Amino acid sequence: MIHIALTTGEPAGIGPEISQKAAQEFLKQHSDVSIHLIVDQSLVNPQSHDRLFVKHCELADQVIPGQLNVLNAPYVLQTLDVAIDGCLNGDYQAMVTAPVQKSIISDSGVKFRGHTEYLAQRCKTDLVVMMLCGKPIFESSLLPDQLRVALTTTHIPLQKVSASITAELIEKTIEIVWQDLKNKFGIKDPSIYVTGLNPHAGESSHMGLEERDVISPAIERMKQKNYRVSGPYPGDTIFSPDKLKSADVILAMYHDQGLAPFKFATFGEGVNVTLGLPIVRTSVDHGTALSVAGKGKADSSSMLAALNVAYQMVKAKSS
Repeated sequence: MIHIALTTGEPAGIGPEISQKAAQEFLKQHSDVSIHLIVDQSLVNPQSHDRLFVKHCELADQVIPGQLNVLNAPYVLQTLDVAIDGCLNGDYQAMVTAPVQKSIISDSGVKFRGHTEYLAQRCKTDLVVMMLCGKPIFESSLLPDQLRVALTTTHIPLQKVSASITAELIEKTIEIVWQDLKNKFGIKDPSIYVTGLNPHAGESSHMGLEERDVISPAIERMKQKNYRVSGPYPGDTIFSPDKLKSADVILAMYHDQGLAPFKFATFGEGVNVTLGLPIVRTSVDHGTALSVAGKGKADSSSMLAALNVAYQMVKAKSS
C-alpha cells in the first residue's frame, strides 16, 4: 500500500476544499493507495472511506474563508513539518501540497520564500529544482503528451537573476533534473533543452554575455559527461513544437521565462514537482484563490493531477 500525505495549505484558501475533493476522486481510481489529510479536522468533512485518513493539526485561531489570519501561519508550517517528517521516516511514500500564502507566513516573522526552499532546508538538501509538468490543454498532434519545464532560479527578484546564474548552478541543476527524470519518472536517457537568459540567447553576445561566458560553457561540460543536453536556445522560440517534441524537459533560466508559457499551455492541469529531494513531493500549480474560498466553486483538477504524478513517481521509483 502506498501512503501519500496531503497538506491542505492556507486554511482560509481553497486548499482544504480541493484536497478533500481530489483525494476522494483519486481513491476511486486507485485501490493500492491511502491518503492522509494533514489538516485541522474542523476544516474537512471527508465522506467515509477506509483509505482516507485525517492527521489532525490544531489551528491557532478561527478561520474565515478568504480572510488571511497571521495567527494561523505556524499551523501551516506545522502541517508541512508533519508531512516532511513522515516522508523522511517512511510513514509516507510521497507528499502532495495545497497552496500556501507566502506573504502571511512572512508576516508572522518566519523567512519563507516558498515550499521549494522550505523543503530543501528541512530535508538538509543544498540544491533542489522546481519543475512543472502537465498535459497540454490544446488538442494538437504537434504537442507532446507531457510538457515539463524546470527552473534554474526560482523565487528571486528579476534584477538578481543574472548574478545568480553560475556555471556551477547550471551544471548541478542539469544533473539533478537528469537523475530524477531517470529515477522518479522512468525516462531512460532524458533530453534536456536549455534556454538562454537574454533576448535571442544573447544575439552572438550583442545582447548580453551570459550565454557566451556562463551558460554555453556549462552545457558543453555536461555534454562531455555524456548528458543529453543542448542549447542555449532563445526563450521565445524554445517552446516551438519541434523542440517540445524532442525535449523531455525545458530548463529555463528564471521563473516567468519558463512558467508563463507552461501555464498558458496546461492551465488547470499543471503540477509542481520538487526535484533533488530524498522524498517525492508534488503540488498544484496555482495559488490560494482567496476570492473563491468557501464558495464550493474551487477547481480541484490540478490537485488531482498532483496526486496522480506523485503516485506515478512512487511507482517508477520502486520499479
